[in-house]
Amino acid sequence: MIIDKDYYTSHIKDGEKLIKMRRILDKIEIVLNKHIVQSTDFLDPYEVYLAKSILNRFDEINYIDYGGYNNSERKMILISPSYMFLDHIEDSLSCIKVEGDLVTLSHKDYLGALLNLGIKREKVGDILVHKDYGYIIVKDEIGNYVLYNLEKIGNKNVSTTNTTFTDLEIPSVEYKEIKRFLTSLRIDLVISEAFNLSRKDSMDIIKRGFVKINWEPIDKPAKEVSEGDVVSVRGYGRFILYSIEGLSRKGRVMGNIRILI
Repeated sequence: MIIDKDYYTSHIKDGEKLIKMRRILDKIEIVLNKHIVQSTDFLDPYEVYLAKSILNRFDEINYIDYGGYNNSERKMILISPSYMFLDHIEDSLSCIKVEGDLVTLSHKDYLGALLNLGIKREKVGDILVHKDYGYIIVKDEIGNYVLYNLEKIGNKNVSTTNTTFTDLEIPSVEYKEIKRFLTSLRIDLVISEAFNLSRKDSMDIIKRGFVKINWEPIDKPAKEVSEGDVVSVRGYGRFILYSIEGLSRKGRVMGNIRILI
C-alpha cells in the first residue's frame, strides 16, 4: 500500500510540521505493509493533535501516545496493526535522573547539554527540573548514550542513573501572576501586556514566527487568544491566559495572566 501523503497533509501549512506528519505517514505505511509496530519521535502537543487527525483516518491501525507520565507535554506515539494490543509502551522510553550542584540551572541548561552531545531535540521528551536534581525522558534507543556521556550541565559536574517512571517526581509549576485590563484579546496586545513590550515590538515578534499558541505557530497579530491558552514567545518565555474576569466600565477585559518561571 502506498499512501497519498499530499492528500492527508494538504491542510498543514507550516513546513516543519508538514515534514513531521509525512514521516508519520511513512510509519503508517510500514505498519500496514509489514505488520510491525512503529514509534514516532517525541512530538509537542500541537504535533500530537495533527498526528491524531491523520491517524484517526486509518481504521486498520491502533495507536497510543505516551510521554512517561500523566499530563506530560511531549509524547511519542506507538502505531500498530489494528489486531495487535499495545502495552508496555514505557519500554520505548528511558527515564534518567540527574544529580549534582544544579540549583542555579534551568530547563534550557539541561536541554543545551543534551544538544551539545549531538542528540536531536525530537529524541528528548520532558525535562523535569527540581532544585538540585532533575529527570530527563528520552527515547530508549539513546538512553545508554545519555547515561554514559552526560557528565556536565553548564559548568556543573553531574551524575546520572536510570530510574523507573514510578519513581518520577513531578515538580510544581511556578509562575508570576499579573492582572491587566485588555482592550481586546488580540495576541499582539496580550503579549505586550505580559512582557511589557510595545505593540510594535510584539507585532514584529509575531510576524517573524517567534510565537506559538498552544504550540501552534502563529504569524498573524490579529489572532485572538482564549481563556486557558498557552502562549510561548521565543526569547521571552511562556504564559497562560489563565482566566478572564469580567469587563470594566469602558468595556475592557480583565485578564489574569500567569507567566511561567
